[in-house]
Amino acid sequence: MIESTSGQRGPRILLIEDEHQIRRFMRISLTSQGFEVIETEDGNAGIAAFNRQRPDLVLLDLGLPDIDGMEVLDALRAQSEVPVLVVSVRASEAEKVAALDAGANDYITKPFGIQELLARVRAALRTTAPGTPGEGIELGDVAIDLASRRVTRHGETVHLTPREFSVLAYLARQPDRVITQHQLLADIWGPVHVHDTHYLRIVVSRLRQKLGDDPDDPHLIQTEAGIGYRLLSR
Repeated sequence: MIESTSGQRGPRILLIEDEHQIRRFMRISLTSQGFEVIETEDGNAGIAAFNRQRPDLVLLDLGLPDIDGMEVLDALRAQSEVPVLVVSVRASEAEKVAALDAGANDYITKPFGIQELLARVRAALRTTAPGTPGEGIELGDVAIDLASRRVTRHGETVHLTPREFSVLAYLARQPDRVITQHQLLADIWGPVHVHDTHYLRIVVSRLRQKLGDDPDDPHLIQTEAGIGYRLLSR
């Protein structure tokens, strides 16, 4: 079954969730904020709705009645980079890392607050995200020039090591998205270092010191404990 809630055209969200009460709760909350919502009850219907409706964002449960949500994620990622937010009762770090490594933009664990959900949706849909490589990226008092590999804070040059710049640039290219430790280590250090998380922690700690980012109250680099990091675009 597919239901759509229409009104003034806002960002279109595809909700793939088999529990009726949760779907209803999410639909009411999202439509009240101006989103257009399309609902499906299982994975195959979700994939079909995605192909027909071309949503701006997908909210995906993993425990679906017909196929596992990870299969749905794989199917969507095979054809599109549309933001996918996993919303699941599966709360282990391994499950979260697997979904994020497979291409999910974010992972929200049930039960969740509606304000958290809306904030994650807004972050994923943000159109004022930093630009493409070669353009200047402004993050508060920090500016990143990916082409010249130059970083400034309050207009003053911040001297980063090549590895520090690589981590910052990797995060900056995908703002507000959780990047797993595995992704960062594999792509920057190489596949043989995917378990050397201490290297990554040291680099992130030095980045925070140089960029004036308080780890207890971050405005730039946010830690997702046991999973990875996200760069906050605002």
